[in-house]
Amino acid sequence: MGEMEQLRKEAESLKDQITAARKAVADTTLDEAVADTVVVSRVQLKTRKTLRGHLAKIYAMHWCTDTKLCVSASQDGKLIVWDTLTTNKVSAIPLKSSWVMTCAYAPSGNLVACGGLDNMCSIYNLKGKDGNVKVMRELASHTGYLSCCRFLSDSEIITSSGDCTCILWDIETGTEKTTYAGHLGDCMSLGMSPDFKTFISGACDYTAKHWDIRDGNCTHTFSGHESDVNAIGFFPNGNAIITGSDDCTLKLYDLRADQELITYQDSSIMCGVTSLAPSLSGRLLLAGYDDFNVNIWDALKAERVGTLAGHDNRVSCIGVSSDGMACCTGSWDSFLKIWN
Repeated sequence: MGEMEQLRKEAESLKDQITAARKAVADTTLDEAVADTVVVSRVQLKTRKTLRGHLAKIYAMHWCTDTKLCVSASQDGKLIVWDTLTTNKVSAIPLKSSWVMTCAYAPSGNLVACGGLDNMCSIYNLKGKDGNVKVMRELASHTGYLSCCRFLSDSEIITSSGDCTCILWDIETGTEKTTYAGHLGDCMSLGMSPDFKTFISGACDYTAKHWDIRDGNCTHTFSGHESDVNAIGFFPNGNAIITGSDDCTLKLYDLRADQELITYQDSSIMCGVTSLAPSLSGRLLLAGYDDFNVNIWDALKAERVGTLAGHDNRVSCIGVSSDGMACCTGSWDSFLKIWN
């Protein structure tokens, strides 16, 4: 035990040194930098469309890059591709396992993926020869549930899992290319950088990690949350990351400064963050909570500037379309709503 104790002490002292080094180079705070900026005026979004068709809790949604279509996954065992302008269903895909936890739309718009308690990532081709949507690949090697997946392209996808790892897959061959290990708790969410060269993961070890996709290394680890990190996303310019946690807060970390910049919290919010999405400019931050609401934050001033109320159960997922013109929320009440 003596050696373990020594190593523990060494690890603690290294952590303290890192903290001290970060403090030493922190020449200003975000508060000081934006002191002259005025808080965004009250943001009021209206429900423009309600997408009805799922028969059970919706767990995930993801926009297509064309800003018109989106995909949603529900525990009724269906993956539905929606036309958000007309509210029509473009495809309804029956899943082998109804315990689905995540879904993703490929940037090309050709493929969608989903996964969950079956420990597998299933890829579906929407543009099949005969018009039928078929399972194209089943990527299986995680030993825990699939919590999140995001496409890099039609040939590569990254998955995160309850087995504490993330994996980069070659879709063509169905094989693993890289495994990203380092988290000490279930990986809950993923976010792709705008340039598709790095990604971030949030986990139940209360940390977020930033990974280089190409060499498989973890380049940053951000701590500060006091509970599981459920949701994570890149700031639109790719220089910062946003995390949402069960400790009722969101945090903004700067990758270049390697520090936490700001915490978004309110004494009246007593429930965890389930999902998040920044606006196109990054000035607004939309976050879904366990209390059925979405709160809108001013990203620079950390003040709440709006609320989206309309769901009758937990808001489980949220996404802003790539043109920034609409946001979509999905809930355990089985509905998706389009707001702007």
